[in-house]
Amino acid sequence: MTRGRPAARPPPPRLLRARAPAPAPPVSSPGASAAPVPAPGDAVEASAPLAMPPGGAATVSAPPVTPPAGAATAFAPASAPHPQRADGEPGAPAAVPAWWIPPAPGVHRVHVRTPDHRRATATLVVAPARLPQPPGRSHGFLVQLYSLLSARSWGMGDLGDLADLAAWSGRTIGSGFVQVNPLHAAVPGHPTDPSPYRPSSRRFPDPVHLRIESIPEYGHVRDRAALDDLRQDAAALSEAVLNKGALIDRDAVWELKRQALELVVEVPLTPGRRAAYCDFLAEQGQALEDHALWCALAEVHGPDWHAWPEALRDPRSPGTARARTELLDRVDFHCRLAWLTATQLAAAQRAAEDAGMSVGIVHDLAVGVHPAGADTWAQQEAFAHGMSVGAPPDAFNARGQDWGLPPWRPDVLAATGYAAYRGLLRGLLAHAGALRIDHVMGLFRLWWVPEGRPPTDGTYVAQDAEAMLAVLVLEAHRAGTVVVGEDLGTVEPGVREALARRGVLGTSVLWFERDWDGDGRPLAPEKWRRDCLATATTHDLPSTAARLTGDHVTLRHRLGLLTRSLEEELTEDATDTAEWLALLARLRMLPEGDGDEEAAVRAVHRFLLRTPARMTGVWLPDTVGDRRPQNLPGTWDQYPNWRLPIADAEGHPITLEEITASPRLHALMDVLRPRKPHTAPPGERRP
Repeated sequence: MTRGRPAARPPPPRLLRARAPAPAPPVSSPGASAAPVPAPGDAVEASAPLAMPPGGAATVSAPPVTPPAGAATAFAPASAPHPQRADGEPGAPAAVPAWWIPPAPGVHRVHVRTPDHRRATATLVVAPARLPQPPGRSHGFLVQLYSLLSARSWGMGDLGDLADLAAWSGRTIGSGFVQVNPLHAAVPGHPTDPSPYRPSSRRFPDPVHLRIESIPEYGHVRDRAALDDLRQDAAALSEAVLNKGALIDRDAVWELKRQALELVVEVPLTPGRRAAYCDFLAEQGQALEDHALWCALAEVHGPDWHAWPEALRDPRSPGTARARTELLDRVDFHCRLAWLTATQLAAAQRAAEDAGMSVGIVHDLAVGVHPAGADTWAQQEAFAHGMSVGAPPDAFNARGQDWGLPPWRPDVLAATGYAAYRGLLRGLLAHAGALRIDHVMGLFRLWWVPEGRPPTDGTYVAQDAEAMLAVLVLEAHRAGTVVVGEDLGTVEPGVREALARRGVLGTSVLWFERDWDGDGRPLAPEKWRRDCLATATTHDLPSTAARLTGDHVTLRHRLGLLTRSLEEELTEDATDTAEWLALLARLRMLPEGDGDEEAAVRAVHRFLLRTPARMTGVWLPDTVGDRRPQNLPGTWDQYPNWRLPIADAEGHPITLEEITASPRLHALMDVLRPRKPHTAPPGERRP
């Protein structure tokens, strides 16, 4: 399947019927989840409306005979030596009757009828053994898109900037990918929550990321004066951020873009564009209509659906149906914005592929959604209302954490065949080269905190990890995408191993990679795991320059976040950094010696390349010496989280054009750039 284009129509549903007239000797299946074998005479029917394309066949074990009605059961492929439990440990070999006809990879509905006329149904997820893997080792940039302003941005980075960064880095320095923050739709407000990890909907992207001038209808807007005024206002926003010390103002950016889009959508679509839009509406179906209706209702009644008139709080009520008709124009407006954003996401991935990137754009899946947003309104039965996802107390946070994100109900997911989860993944993977899953441990269990209670009163609630992983593998195979899991922090035993068996790459951050089972010293590069994305930092951690200089400790002290004295914290931090620098020196990765900050940053990345990691990520602000974190956990209004543009070592914001011309960036990229042979190949040498 070509990414960025509509998938071919699926084949018509197959109906598999089998009847066992007599007991058949069980056959040991090496790759099945343990399941009861149907009794003689039982009929088993399975329809496969979502079968995989040719080339991805897998063998599946015997079906379950009497699962609870609506339950979902995931089966491992035949290539695995033994079935695996949710905890990653091997299970006992399952028995498969000789008459069982394995269905093709896909999502199937299994119907079981017993001789005494009892019936049961279940969803059967048939998935390949492992996820697609990167074709080879690669390096790429990690960036928060809003922070990447170009000369053409309207006050914050956009999808045009993303496509430009991908095209430049792929062609010029041989990058294999660009990883961005979640681009999910935000909850509108005054002010809007700037965090990309607390969205209104994870299923649909936010149109604030649109490059307005790249929309084909933009050039045919009749009221050019109005557009020119909006562009001047947008230029003023960018000027304030880049040269006057202003923070990125997402609300102001969206207000200008919304006004421009109101003018753009008045331009009639050409026949071809109209056909493409209609195809998009048909593909997205009810999910898009619900999302657009929520956006339209939020314009009238505010962004918290709990405060709407009671008749509108149920997406399937007669009152909501009437509102759907009354707000038809606004619903179409928001559907159009979703389509325009999807087309620019596809264009960014095509730009990456055309530039020779082996992976392309790596999108990010947030761990949850805002409790008042579109997803919790449209899929109310799927969420555990009155609960929030968080983290238990640990060595870094004695009080635990409450992230304010309602979790999915595992029982409802199972009863609906994981439909919401499948739709979410399919939407995100449609225009991605890879997917990063924030807090990937949530596929196994999540810390639930009751509303109004402290995080210490929470408890872990388990997911059906086998089913969650099977759906992930299936959808990623359909899209041909790599998956990276953010597995930092507290990880229960067996989770990393289970993820690795399925082909989910982990995340390894240099400062955390120590020999924790031995002497606790920095882990030698050859001992790092291979199946991971290796980085020096993330959006929640200090930049490499700040880590090397201790600036991050001083910042936390200034904000009152330290639990010990400044001297104690600085001493411990300096000791930690010195151990790493000593290892780099022993490995001859720091030829410039001590005291050179830029050289130390290059040495850190030389070290990352020495590891066997499949992917090496470079935090884009690191390339120009930015010392400020994009997000400082534990702060709210004390620090401008998610609102800072990329800046140079002196703290002056710089544009994409300035970043790509930075001598500091190119010196760092020389460490990562593939080396060209100094001698011409035979037959091409000059006499």
